[in-house]
Amino acid sequence: METINFLITGVGGQGTILASDILAAVGLAAGHDVKKSDILGLAVRGGAVVGHVRWGPVVHSPIVPEGRVDYLVAFEILEGLRWLDQLRSEGVVLVNQQEIHPVTVSSGLAEYPSQEVADRALQAATDEVYRVPGLDIARRLGNARVLNVVMLGALSVLLPVAKEVWESVLRERVPERYTELNLEALQSGREWLEERR
Repeated sequence: METINFLITGVGGQGTILASDILAAVGLAAGHDVKKSDILGLAVRGGAVVGHVRWGPVVHSPIVPEGRVDYLVAFEILEGLRWLDQLRSEGVVLVNQQEIHPVTVSSGLAEYPSQEVADRALQAATDEVYRVPGLDIARRLGNARVLNVVMLGALSVLLPVAKEVWESVLRERVPERYTELNLEALQSGREWLEERR
């Protein structure tokens, strides 16, 4: 098996680091060598957060090489667009359909890209794009904070790792009082993507 390169991107407060921790733990549980690195923007809440996760037989560096991202999982539209140039031509994008305006937009210094501009950029980058209503799904479950696990649930359908491995890792990684909610979020993300494959 070749190395699989993941980039998880969002803004502070969306659970990006927890998502990359879970993804790394799933890779280890599935028997892969795993390396991981998180990069935080200037502000923890509201700043850009990027998680590099790599699975493979032997992985030497935690940073995904330029242009080699296999799976880009974006918790916010603009953050997804920022990293499209790192995607392989046959890479996969899962993007939560949520806009969080950065300071440059809210202060009037820049414009947030229109849906049309975003769609064109996504289509130009790859043929396999999933526009996931992750926040809507999380809210239906009663807690917007499980957006990250909804997105991982969708991603899990595309990977050769049993659902039970994902569930086991979630049980280990999230506080017990949130376990059932997170398992529901994982399943809801899985169901959303399975219906669209």
